[in-house]
Order: sequence, then C-alpha cells, then structure tokens
Amino acid sequence: MRSNHLLWVFLLVFCGSLSAQKKMSKNKKAIIESVEKHKAQLIKMSDEIWALAEEAFEETKSSEILASYAEKNGFKVQRDVAGMPTAFVATYGTGKPVISVLGEFDALPGISQKAQPTKTPLQEGANGHGCGHNLFGAGSLGAAIAVKELIEQGKIKGTVKFLGTPAEEKFFGKIWMVRDGLWDDVDVNLSWHPSASTKADVQSSLALIDFKVEFFGQAAHASADPWNGRSASDALELYTTGINYYREHVKPTVRIHYHIQDGGQVVNVVPDYSRLWVRVRDTKREGMIPVYERVKKMAEGAAIMANVDYKISLISGIYEVLVNRSGGEIMQKNLEMLGEITYTSDETAFGKKIQEVTGKPQVGMDSKINPLEKTKEHPGGGSTDVGDVSWNVANINLGVTTAPKDTPWHSWAVVACGGMSIGHKGMAYASKAMGMTMLDLFENPKLVQKVKDEYKKRKGDTKYEPMIPDGPPPISGN
Repeated sequence: MRSNHLLWVFLLVFCGSLSAQKKMSKNKKAIIESVEKHKAQLIKMSDEIWALAEEAFEETKSSEILASYAEKNGFKVQRDVAGMPTAFVATYGTGKPVISVLGEFDALPGISQKAQPTKTPLQEGANGHGCGHNLFGAGSLGAAIAVKELIEQGKIKGTVKFLGTPAEEKFFGKIWMVRDGLWDDVDVNLSWHPSASTKADVQSSLALIDFKVEFFGQAAHASADPWNGRSASDALELYTTGINYYREHVKPTVRIHYHIQDGGQVVNVVPDYSRLWVRVRDTKREGMIPVYERVKKMAEGAAIMANVDYKISLISGIYEVLVNRSGGEIMQKNLEMLGEITYTSDETAFGKKIQEVTGKPQVGMDSKINPLEKTKEHPGGGSTDVGDVSWNVANINLGVTTAPKDTPWHSWAVVACGGMSIGHKGMAYASKAMGMTMLDLFENPKLVQKVKDEYKKRKGDTKYEPMIPDGPPPISGN
C-alpha cells in the first residue's frame, strides 16, 4: 500500500510539473534553459564569493568575479561607479523598457563557517556570508543573462541592467548610487533576497539612520589626580544609560542599537576620548526622525553632565521599502508556475540538524508557494538600502528559501547553507523567477505601466532626499 501511495504522490507532482511547463511560453522556457545552462558557473561564482567573504567596500575580488562574467556574456560593464571601486553597472540592449536587477556581494564580520550543520568556523573570527549575499549577486546575474540572451536573439526588445551594489550590510552603498542617478532611466527594478521561505515579497522594511557619537575630555592619572581629568568614558556611559531608559517610552515599532567602538584604552588613565555607533529604526521614516532627534539631544546632555565636548557625525540612513503589489502579483504568478523547490533526504537532514543545533523545531525546509500576502502597515524584520531604490523607481521584491525554517539570520547557520546545495538551489530558483518576471515586463508594456502607476500613487508627493553626508562614500570609514 505504501509503494502505491508513493507512486500516486510522484504522479501528482510529475503531472503538476508537466501542467506548469505547458502553461509556459517558449520565452519563459528559454529563461529556465538559460539558467540551467549557466547554473554550474553561477554556483562556482557564488562559492568563490562565499569563500572570499569580503566586507563592505572591500569586495574587490567578489565584485570583479561578477563584473567579469557579465562582460564575458556580452554586457557593457562600467566599473567604479558612484565613487565606489566595487560598484558597477552591466548593461545590454537599447531602448525601452529598461529593466534592472540588483546584486549584492558583501559579507558580515565574525561568523566564518564551514558548509556543515554544526558551528565550525573556516577561520576563527573571520567573515562569513550570514545574509546569503554570495547567492544574491550570482542569482541576480543569472536572471540578467537569461533576459540578455532573449534580447540578443531578437525575441524581446529593450535594455537590461545588472547593478553590482556593495556595502549593504554596513554603509548602504545603494544610497550613493541613487544619488548619482543610476536608476534615473530605469522603468522597473527587481531584487531578491535569500530567506527561509519563498514568496513574492510585498512587505516593507524598517527605515534606519546611522550616526557616530564622539566625546572629547581631558586625560589624567586615574589614581594620582583624577580630579584633573574629564572622562569621555563617563559621558559614553551616561549616554547609553539615557538611551536604555528611553526605550520604555518609544513606540513598539522603534528599534535602537549601539556599538561601543572606543571606551578608553587602559584602566589607570581617565580616558579623553570615546566613540560609539548608534542606529535608530522605525517602520516609517516619519516615525524614525523624531526618535533620532531625541537621541542626538541625549548626547548633548551626557556631555554636559561629564563636562566634556561631543560631536555627532551622520554615517548614512535608509528609507523603508515602498511596496509594489502590482509587481508582486506578476512575481506570484511565476512562482506558482515554477512550483516549490524540492530537496533530497540529505538536504532535509542538513536543515533539520541546523534546527536542532539552534534550538528550533526540526521541520526541515519550507519552500511552499502560498497565496500573495496582505501587506502589513507595520512589518517587523530588518532594513535594506533597496528601500532607497524603491523610492526612486518602481521595485519588485522576491524572497527565496536558502536556509531551513526559523534559521537565525546573520548567523553561522545561514553561512553553512549558502556554501552548499540548499543555497545553490534557492539561487537558481531566484534566477528563474526573476528572469520570468522581467520577461513579462519586456513583453507587456501595460504591465510596466501598471507597476509604474502604483509606484507613483504610493510615493505621492514625497520628495526623496538621500540621508547621507555631502562628499564621497566612507570607503575607509570605521
């Protein structure tokens, strides 16, 4: 009886796959064939970037891996854009529509990990791709190449752009790219992100602002004559205490973080310098700004109490994502056409082991294609500089399963999956889904207009102003 049941399950899946294939146009089948043709190279590039694990603005080799492969495949590549040596734009085609796709490739510090389901660093204390950006860049390039091949064959007309965007985790490189007008001629932009589920992403993100606070005092011997000192460390402690008391009085949508970068060097010296990095978030920029202003005033109060001087320096800030449901609906149809990712027993066991080690229910992978979600007014989660892109051009987002359900993000567990077949499968799937969605836009001007009309309506009369200081990006910043 069990063998008959398994046979029926196989037939249902196989027939469903055949039915989906029949619904696909020749051009959509060509997108899938292109991704399959390039898949081995996409995986190779992803694994190379995974092993390099280069941090913000240091992604020299990772950026060049992607730029060179784009060039090899006929794209015209412009490197060193927007004042960032690791940012580039790869373009193919002429005329309208102009459809762009984003690629990220920066890693995170301190989470180096082997491609195995127990915590084992490749190199203790080194970087790791705990957000899957090694998959992000390569997967997006796979979609761009698939579309380029159809333009080259004369099957569709227009321009495809792949934008290599550095420093998403730390300084938010896309803001400088937006400031330099790199999306000014683009009709619709697409982006994806590695995830623990697969869905057309119609949720926003959190607006965020980063700033540095420095305190300047007077050094003195901590025992012999501390009365001659003015402690910058005292000011820092008073400031963080103020922030922590303030947490009780902000809305639930607000998040405040800080990282002490310099709290003094030795115990027997009254420190004359201290520094911390502060980050404020909210689901809406309009809610974030008042909190930011309040937290800045606290620095002045701390400086007064400790009798020291202070300085506040803006690092950067990003907008929440401007959701586009019209674009999400197009993506949703393609996800339903592709169906869910399937996993081997070894891959499922790998996922369950990660869940066991991280204290999560051992349910394995989740790649179900659920109905399009309702957009929440106040979503949780993190922040992304895709938000700034989305306030300058209509944007479609996608999330694809590259790690087990409930996996802690920005952790060794995501690094592990990004260097093996679970991550590879998600990356190839993202290439296909985005390529098919881009194709819909190239083939149907009415869809492009519908997506653009919603963008204009949602943006309203908001005037976008980049939240970065004047001058070049902080390439050598702390």
